[in-house]
Amino acid sequence: MNTIQIMPCLDMKDGRVVKGIHFVDLKDAGDPVENASFYEKEGADELAMLDIAATLENRKTMLEWVKRVSSVISIPLTVGGGISSLEDIKSVFEAGADKISMNSAAVKNPDLVRQAADTFGSDKVTVAIDAKRNKDMPSGFELVVSGGTKPVGKDAVDWARQCQELGAGVILPTSMDGDGTQTGYDLEYTKAISDAVDLPVVASGGAGTLEHFYEGVVQGGAQILLAASVFHYRTISIGELKKYLQTKGLQVNL
Repeated sequence: MNTIQIMPCLDMKDGRVVKGIHFVDLKDAGDPVENASFYEKEGADELAMLDIAATLENRKTMLEWVKRVSSVISIPLTVGGGISSLEDIKSVFEAGADKISMNSAAVKNPDLVRQAADTFGSDKVTVAIDAKRNKDMPSGFELVVSGGTKPVGKDAVDWARQCQELGAGVILPTSMDGDGTQTGYDLEYTKAISDAVDLPVVASGGAGTLEHFYEGVVQGGAQILLAASVFHYRTISIGELKKYLQTKGLQVNL
């Protein structure tokens, strides 16, 4: 059985951690350095930091944030947002990230996934796949880019398969329908992705209770559980979550 990883996510805008619902109505959720340090002490296995406005604002990831956050933690840090070239990836690694996550840039230029995997190793490359329900798609899920603002007319599950072939090491699917709602992961979408690939899948978007995390593993097929709101607003602690998952028979790092 795989050990389940807990991954808080710092959504970044203007130097602050923010959290919204369905990617909008953003509210301040604190300082990134303080949050990162707190989560490591709480027992987080990994940390994600996503510059959510980089693509929309047509700019690169803010490397200063990466440097500041990476300097206070020893757990793996995945950084995404505004990464669109091998040079960007190199800069993010030099700033202290352990892995990168790409989304819109991978859709625009799929070969970037292959180049990144060949250059830095598949284990360093996560592809984030945002989707919305669309019954006209074979899987029922349509790929969206640019912070969830642009549907691209492509099946999200087919895209996950393609990303695996290109050399991605992790797939991070987020359902736009569930993001920030705390009503539970979109298990149908997570499961569709985890069934389609042989890679670790990150459950993301909508966790609000301890049960939601458990469902992400047993019903969604995820190996990594990402959440933001419940951790930022201290609704659920990472220690409490890990103990709960262990009592349910899942393997975690305590």
